[in-house]
Amino acid sequence: MTNLADMPTQTIGDIIARINSLDAAQIETIVQYQKKHGVKFGEAAVALRLARPEDVAWALSVQFNYPYEGREPQTLAPELVVATRPFEAAAEFFRDMRSRLLSTVFAPRPARRLALAVCSTNMGDGKTFFAANLAASFSQLPGRTLLIDADLRTSRLQSLFGTPNDVVGLSSTLAGRGEVDVLRPLPSLPNLFLLPAGVTPPNPLELVQGHPFDGLMQEVLTQFDHVIVDTPAAAHGADARVIAEKCGAALMVARRGVSAVSTTKALVESLQKSCEVFSGVLFNDHGRR
Repeated sequence: MTNLADMPTQTIGDIIARINSLDAAQIETIVQYQKKHGVKFGEAAVALRLARPEDVAWALSVQFNYPYEGREPQTLAPELVVATRPFEAAAEFFRDMRSRLLSTVFAPRPARRLALAVCSTNMGDGKTFFAANLAASFSQLPGRTLLIDADLRTSRLQSLFGTPNDVVGLSSTLAGRGEVDVLRPLPSLPNLFLLPAGVTPPNPLELVQGHPFDGLMQEVLTQFDHVIVDTPAAAHGADARVIAEKCGAALMVARRGVSAVSTTKALVESLQKSCEVFSGVLFNDHGRR
């Protein structure tokens, strides 16, 4: 896959030529067509069938620091709508949510900086879908974004981003076996890094309750502009509440017509008590995740 970081100052023509492996003769043909018809390089390349309209849109996104995975082969799951279909309504929803969070959770504050924990009551409510797409949307801003897979029970973020299922990750770091660099850069989204869950431990709650998790959060909040944390479903235990309290901010995802009112209300009340900022409840109508 073409590395976006290699192309920050190139023209659209340079980018189109590179991703399509155009030779000097083909480029000259495009330039001559461009001069003759008074069109832009990308339009000429498409007219001559030396590039696709998607190539032009992708090249433009690179110039404006708005990366998404628009080239083959795609490694990201289709669920990552912000990164795979950035101009659709679903992606616009996450950009709108990003704007709201920038003025609340990620607003400058005199005390400690906050991370955002994404929580839900049950598996399948869509919290991982929301956490991943929120992180992708933040990565399209200047600065660095970290997505932490703190679901040490049923993690699946690595499958969404097409990264290897490594043994090393959050669990090994919290267990004191984090000698290896566990942060995974994502070439498709150069401002986004993933801290995978790692191997499923026998004691997930104890790991996130311990001081090493406190130290980890303090460290990453000094290194990244935005930190988003995926958590286990609350039905599995107290993990989500503990993680949210250490993050300082939480957002809850529920599924309309599926999530029980009583359990949703109980989790909301718990998050409101334990977090400095509670960003509310999002009702997910997306396909079951």
